[in-house]
Amino acid sequence: MKRLHIFIALLVFVLSMASSGFAEDEYPVLEGPYLGQKPPGMVAEPFAPGVISKSGWELEGVFAPGMKEFYFTTGFNEKYERPTVIGFRQENDIWTKFMDFRRDGEVTFSPDGKRMYMAEGYRERIEGGWSERKSLGPMFDREDWGIMRLSVSAKGTYVFDDYKSNDVIRISKLKDGKRQEPTLLGPVVNTGKWTAHPFIAPDESYLIWDSEREGGFGDSDLYISFRQEDGSWGPAINMGEQVNSDKWDAYATVTPDGKYILFNRRIDDGSDSEKRNIDIYWVDAKIIETLRPKT
Repeated sequence: MKRLHIFIALLVFVLSMASSGFAEDEYPVLEGPYLGQKPPGMVAEPFAPGVISKSGWELEGVFAPGMKEFYFTTGFNEKYERPTVIGFRQENDIWTKFMDFRRDGEVTFSPDGKRMYMAEGYRERIEGGWSERKSLGPMFDREDWGIMRLSVSAKGTYVFDDYKSNDVIRISKLKDGKRQEPTLLGPVVNTGKWTAHPFIAPDESYLIWDSEREGGFGDSDLYISFRQEDGSWGPAINMGEQVNSDKWDAYATVTPDGKYILFNRRIDDGSDSEKRNIDIYWVDAKIIETLRPKT
């Protein structure tokens, strides 16, 4: 009888833990599209507050093509002493953590979802997950370059930043299947300070990046440039007060379904860069069309 009571007590405990909604790493049960979050409107708001965006350091939220995987970077806390990428996967409509790995470059994806890019390296999708990180080769793996984010279009065009060269953004196209030597983008993009973290649209119709410029909202802001009919990039457009703030706003990416923009906002500066409160925000991507110049 005593054993039966112990068994019942244990069963009640397990069921109560399950019903509390918390899974590994104290993430609650997340069900439905976008990790079960109510989509934002035309003014940016925190993404998954209290779940993903907490009081610490959460960066670089990005959905993989297919919208069944979500990744973000955390670190400098009790569980992760250094920047670590956390991966969630949706199965049977439920999101659960399925992997984590040391960050070695900001995570982006090829539009077909077959590659995960991380700075000058990448992983290939394999059954059940991802391959080990591989190098993009000597054209990109250079000691005098400091790539943080590399974004790729459906045509295979690479756009990437370089913090070792006074914060610039470069572009590399494919021509007849051959990778072209990267070149600097013009002053439309490479103006101001801390120019970094580009995102190129899959169809190359626009480019988003962050920079600190005159006329901004006080710190790094998100900017967008639209591709012109002649193939050049149009003027840099500040994405406005619905997206930007007087704080540091950066790391923009558009969800693969084209519906939302995710980015980062520094909530407080803190005395130590590793202890700053940085959250993931999101906003309706319709704002892109409101910024597109009318012809």
